This record gives sequence, C-alpha cells and structure tokens, in this order.
Amino acid sequence: MAADAEKERRRIVRWDDPAPSAEAAGRLAGLPFLEAIRDGRLPAAPVCQLLGFALTEVDPGRAVFEGEPSESHYNPVGTVHGGVITTLLDSALSCAVHTELPAGSGYTTVELKVNFVRPVVIAVGRLRAEGRVIHLGTRVATAEARLTDATGKLYAHAVGTCLVFTGR
Repeated sequence: MAADAEKERRRIVRWDDPAPSAEAAGRLAGLPFLEAIRDGRLPAAPVCQLLGFALTEVDPGRAVFEGEPSESHYNPVGTVHGGVITTLLDSALSCAVHTELPAGSGYTTVELKVNFVRPVVIAVGRLRAEGRVIHLGTRVATAEARLTDATGKLYAHAVGTCLVFTGR
C-alpha cells in the first residue's frame, strides 16, 4: 500500500449561523444582500463552507463563485462529483437572478440542465462559476452559468429556471 493511501483523510467543516442572512434576505433587495455576503457583512450559506467555495463577484444580473476542488469532492472514479459541479453552477445562476430581485422577493430553482464537457480533478486548480440572467419575468427567470479554470477553459455549463415569489 502506498504511503499516501495510508494517510488518514479528514475534513472539519465549520459554518456561521445562517439565521442572520435568512432574515436579511427578506428585507434587502437582492444585489445589496449578495454584496453583504460577498463582503463578509453577512454569513455565507453553510453549503459554501461545506464545499469550499465563495461568492466573489456580484453585479446586476451576474454572480460569480470561486473555489478549488479537493479530493473530498471526488467520486469513486477519481474526478470531482457531478453534484458538486452542479451545486456551483446552480449557485451562480440562481444568485445572478437574485441580484435583480427587489426587497421581499425570493426564488427557487425549478429546473436545471447541466452539460459536463471535461472532467474536473484537483490539478485543475481554482474554478470559477459565473452566472448571468437570460430573462427575468415577474414569476419566472432563466439564467445560465459556466464553470471555467484560471485560463478560461470550460468544464461545464448550465441553464436553469427559477420561480420568483414575493411576500416572504
């Protein structure tokens, strides 16, 4: 057995209480809410700490998450699990929609289509999931996201539909 295979692998995940962000989401418009998360004035979603990615950029109709894949993201064949990639893409495209919403509004993803175009391994390094709004209606929004490496090489892309709701 190789020395590396004998090492114990362990991950400890810590996260902040999500309640302050959930409360702020009901009273802030989408862009200022996400800016507060990006800037550390509100806690990020626990899933960000779990998967090791962070919201790094937000503009109207656009959101970017970045992070590095780790061995803990691997599936049984030694590549990053498609669920991890899908989570990054869904976060980017749905938060892009959120940037356009007024205070008191929310959203949920109701449909997501992902295309995996090449495998992701830890040697790829830092990944960037950039989401952009395609259409924002009063009840339905569509958005797209692309997952690329530092050189701009595409690893996956997605399109999704979000249901927009008011009266949180």
